[in-house]
Amino acid sequence: MELGEAIRRRRMVRNFEDRPVPAEALERILDHARRAPSAGHTQGAVFLVLEGPEQVGRFWDCTFAPDRRAAFRWPGLFRAPVVIVPCASRDAYLDRYAEPDKGWADRDEARWPVPYWDVDCGFATMAMLLTVIDEGLGALFFGIFDGLPALRAAFGIPDDFHPIGAVAIGWPAPDEPSPSLQRGKRTGDEVVRRGHW
Repeated sequence: MELGEAIRRRRMVRNFEDRPVPAEALERILDHARRAPSAGHTQGAVFLVLEGPEQVGRFWDCTFAPDRRAAFRWPGLFRAPVVIVPCASRDAYLDRYAEPDKGWADRDEARWPVPYWDVDCGFATMAMLLTVIDEGLGALFFGIFDGLPALRAAFGIPDDFHPIGAVAIGWPAPDEPSPSLQRGKRTGDEVVRRGHW
């Protein structure tokens, strides 16, 4: 598939079939995420891959209480056979930029006006989302708003890594588009400024 087609076809899927993701497809998704750019070639993103009902079920038990699931608008989300938790390490970047080839002798976080550890982890996540489309699968990136301490404990996520969200991956089933899509895409004139704001 051409990149442009993958970008145009990419959408968030909230309903999945109950069948596994092929191992080869998952490996390509992870390989492409690993190849995303990172400041200083720090490569500070790590991906917790959860596969199958037991692991994915534990993820949902930590992050989405069962009593809330019953009333959730998109119950097919819980059928996703894979959930990947992209995690960023601030310390990896502070350490990397204190190395001799970067010219800073300290790990002062004030030097970072933007948390590039999160930006780079987002790049890797977008590479995953586009590869999912190329593989004929569907995905949803979503935030983890509840249960982060339980998630860390259940899966051994070290304190120096923080999840930027999660990606559910699987075979898309027919679903109801998000009401947010009614807003439409902003036009090029609304989002592009050439030469001056």
